[in-house]
Amino acid sequence: MEAGLKRVEKGHIGITGSAGTGKTTLATALAERLGHHLVPEVMRERLAAGFDLHRLTREGYRLLLTDDATDLTRRLAAQDSPVVTDRTPLDMAAFWLSNGYGVDDPAATEALLARAICAIADYRQVILLPWGTVPLTDDGVRSANPWLQLHFQTIIEGLCRRYVPAGRLLIVPESAMAFPDRLGWVLERLALR
Repeated sequence: MEAGLKRVEKGHIGITGSAGTGKTTLATALAERLGHHLVPEVMRERLAAGFDLHRLTREGYRLLLTDDATDLTRRLAAQDSPVVTDRTPLDMAAFWLSNGYGVDDPAATEALLARAICAIADYRQVILLPWGTVPLTDDGVRSANPWLQLHFQTIIEGLCRRYVPAGRLLIVPESAMAFPDRLGWVLERLALR
């Protein structure tokens, strides 16, 4: 840990934003720097292993999102020490909403969002990365369609602003594009809290 930086002792740290914003890179570096366990994004791991999301039916994807949301909230509740998560429970709600399941099943949407809000209470900080500042590359894992990513980004930004208390939401400025600048900006704010 760098001299002068205090270690974050309580609460989880979550990284959020649309695909291609640098979440995994930042989450990995923060977990290492702070000595926290990293909870990776499960969907990214699936896709990198060759899982074809497009082969799922609409109902199949809905069930997968529900299972992933439940799994993440259970993993967080079972932690005895702080972790860094690559995505947050609110991300699961944002995926749900961006796919139109809120229209299909309002009661399930309310339940999923309530679980996400409850789980977010265990986060010391949620770090929201900006859309469009890091070049979106087609890596075969995530969609390289910038408008699909902007759609998700607007939903996750809205959920964060509504459900994460202002003092616990760090919105990384667009000016912190280079990874060292971004990591430094986040570490500075974590040390000051």
